[in-house]
Amino acid sequence: MKFLDQAKVYVKSGNGGAGCVSFRREKYIQHGGPDGGDGGRGGHVFVEAVNGLNTLIDYRFRQHFKAKVGTHGMGRNRTGAMGEDVILKVPVGTQVLEEDGETLIADLTEEGQQVRLLRGGNGGWGNSRFKSSVNQAPRRANPGEDGADMWVWLRLKLIADAGLVGMPNAGKSTLLSVVSAAKPKIADYPFTTLVPNLGVVEVDTATFVLADIPGLIEGAHEGVGLGDRFLGHVERCACLLHIVDASEEDPAEAYRVVRGEIEAYAADLAEKPELIVFNKADIIGEDELAKKRKNFEKVTGQVPLLMSAATGQGVRPAMAALLHLIRKARGQEERDQQEQSVVLDENGEPATEDTSWRP
Repeated sequence: MKFLDQAKVYVKSGNGGAGCVSFRREKYIQHGGPDGGDGGRGGHVFVEAVNGLNTLIDYRFRQHFKAKVGTHGMGRNRTGAMGEDVILKVPVGTQVLEEDGETLIADLTEEGQQVRLLRGGNGGWGNSRFKSSVNQAPRRANPGEDGADMWVWLRLKLIADAGLVGMPNAGKSTLLSVVSAAKPKIADYPFTTLVPNLGVVEVDTATFVLADIPGLIEGAHEGVGLGDRFLGHVERCACLLHIVDASEEDPAEAYRVVRGEIEAYAADLAEKPELIVFNKADIIGEDELAKKRKNFEKVTGQVPLLMSAATGQGVRPAMAALLHLIRKARGQEERDQQEQSVVLDENGEPATEDTSWRP
């Protein structure tokens, strides 16, 4: 299945049905009076997050979605049927933005979450609504209200616990294939990964979701290489797993380049907890590896773990450390949410409920 993480679609809600002008005409009943019914409401436009989807490919070949028009009112005070709604089914993690691509309308992060994008037009009143003591035979009815329309962007941001970042050909896809059942494309040339991949990693009795995105090179935020378009897929991650190729001549410089691109993309992403791992530790000598690790610590102030995704050396300790970092980050997120829900007084202290008025 082709991966598509953004699409532009046109949506339109249904027009309301027109009201009816009708009069009751039956044998032996004189002056039956008006009995025109109201028109039906036009259909709404909804967007809903559903399980089982991981791409927006459904919106690649169809970009126009229109809800049904409401049925017109009829005689004998019969109200027209409401127009059928349109529901755009999208993967969990999809954002809906206005046509400018920046103004956020909705962020669907939970399965079953549904948001109404456009309201259908109201149905018009029939002539029975206008009867009065001075106008007992009204010959007017309202037309239905027009529906609304708009262009929106659907942008998918995959939901994962940890995100893999690093230079091209650093071994990210190899690691994902080793620690999970995912089967990403693996080859000995850069930019093998062209779209994000997800894998479920099992550590002892716990599991977490790991996301692999295409590699970053210097100038990615300006569109060099594959650009930074796919960095949005790790924005929702609790932490980052930064893979550094230990066989690089200067691993510290490779780390600096990737960090610079992340910071240029979004400050929030750069502030996420990060675990740094030296990959391909099996193909260089111990002395050279120790020298590079010491220089890396001196330049960046970070101590990387050692690992070889190809042989499995150091993979389990790295995944265990990553799981610990995920739990710590998720715990901090929950604490932040709880703090935000606490009402503070004018001094910034948690406000206590005043019960002095109670008997």
